[in-house]
Amino acid sequence: MKRFALRVMTAALSVAIATSLAACGSNSAGSNSPDTSAAGSTTTETSAKPSETKSATVRVWTLWTDPTKDSNAAYFYKVLESAKTELANITIEHDATENESYKTKLKTAVAANEAPDVFYSWGAGFTKPFVDAGKVLPLDEYIASSGAGDKILPGATDFFKFDNKTYGIPYSKWVAVLYCNKDLFDQNGVKIPATYDELLTAVKAFRAKNITPITVGGKDRWPAMFFQNALALRTAGAQACVDALNKTASYDQPAFVESAAKLKELVDAKAFNDGCLGLTNDESAVPFTEGQIPMYYMGNWFVGNIMGKDSKVADKVQAVAFPMVNDGKGTSDEFFGGSIEGFCVSANAADKDAACKTAGYLSETMAKLTADDGGLATWKVDGVDESKINALAKQIKDLTANAKSYVLAWDTFLEGADAETHKNLVAEIYAGKKTPEEFAKEMQKLNEKK
Repeated sequence: MKRFALRVMTAALSVAIATSLAACGSNSAGSNSPDTSAAGSTTTETSAKPSETKSATVRVWTLWTDPTKDSNAAYFYKVLESAKTELANITIEHDATENESYKTKLKTAVAANEAPDVFYSWGAGFTKPFVDAGKVLPLDEYIASSGAGDKILPGATDFFKFDNKTYGIPYSKWVAVLYCNKDLFDQNGVKIPATYDELLTAVKAFRAKNITPITVGGKDRWPAMFFQNALALRTAGAQACVDALNKTASYDQPAFVESAAKLKELVDAKAFNDGCLGLTNDESAVPFTEGQIPMYYMGNWFVGNIMGKDSKVADKVQAVAFPMVNDGKGTSDEFFGGSIEGFCVSANAADKDAACKTAGYLSETMAKLTADDGGLATWKVDGVDESKINALAKQIKDLTANAKSYVLAWDTFLEGADAETHKNLVAEIYAGKKTPEEFAKEMQKLNEKK
C-alpha cells in the first residue's frame, strides 16, 4: 500500500505558463455509459473551433455547480469559455454536482465503469481506490510529451502518485486560514487570536456579548473536521500527523487526545453556531459574509466569497494562521492544506488523447487564473500583476510564503470507509457522544485493521 510522505514545499509562486498542451502518447478506444447525473446537477457544453484534425467530445465532471460560489468555481467557468477557442475540435460536455453528492456520484460511476472521460478529484486516499481498481489512466507519458513536466512545480503531483505513476494533474494548492472580521473584533474589544488560549478567550468574550464566535457547517462533516485536524497539527506537529495517517504511528497518544480535548473545550464554551451539525457549509458561510459572526475557518478558495458582490465584509476581513497551542509540537511554518485538487482521466475514456489534452488544459489555465488572483498555483506562471491582487489573497500568500510543511485534510488522506469513520468520530465530539480518549482509541482501530 502506498504511503504518503510529508510534503515539504515553499509557497512562493512565480514564473511561466505556456501554450496549449499536446496530446498524450497513446489513443485507444473505450466506451462510456450514459451520463448518471444526479438531481440538481447542471450541464454546460463548449464547442471548439474547427480544425483539420478529428473532432472529439470529452465528458467532464466537477463539483462546481455555480460560477459565483467561490474562486475555483469562477476560474473553472472562465476556462470552459476559453476552451471554446483554445481546444481545437474538442467539445466539452460539463456536468456538475454539489460537493458531498459529487463524491458519492463519482464513486458510484467509477465502480460501474460509467466514469466521465475527465473528472475533478482529490488525490491521496480519495483517488487511490480508483487507481487500485485500474479505473484511472496514468498521465506520465502525456506530462512528458506535452512539456507539462517542465511547468508543473516540484512536488505538486505527489498526492496523485501511486507506485511511481502520476494519475492526476493539480491546478492549485489550498491552505486553511482563520478569517476574522476586524470590525467585530474592534467593536467588542477582542484581540484576534494568535494562540489557542487567546482563541478561547475570544470565544468567551463574544459569547458574553451574545455574539456567536465561530460559524461551521457540521452537516457536511468536513468543515467541522477541519478544527480537529488543525488542532492536531498544532498539538502533535506535521510529521506525527502524517505518521499516524500513514499507519506507522498510533493515534492513541497524548497529542491526539489533546487535539480532541481542545475541540471539546471549544464546543463546551459554545464557540460554534447553535445547531451547527444541522447546517451545510454553504449555509454556515452566510452569517460570516453578512458580518454577523466574527470567525470562520476555511480554505483560501473562500476569498472569492468574501470579495463577492453580495458580501458585506469585503474590506473587513483579516486572514490569520490557525492559533498555536502552547507547549504543542506544531510549528508556525506548518499549514493545513496542500496540493490535492486536480483532474484525472478515466482509463475508459473514449478518446484518450482528447481527454488528456482537456485535463492538462483545465489544470494549467486554472493555475494561471489562480496565480493572477494571488492564489497558490501548482504550475509556473509568468507575468502576474501583483498590483491587481486583492489584499486578502495577498495576506494569505504572504502568510504561507515561508511554509515548510503542509498536511492534507484527513478525509482526503485516508481511504474510503476510514475517511467516513474519521468524519463521524469528529462529529460525535461536537455532539458530546465521544470523549477525547475514545476518539483517539477509535481512530487507532483504523490503523489496526487487517
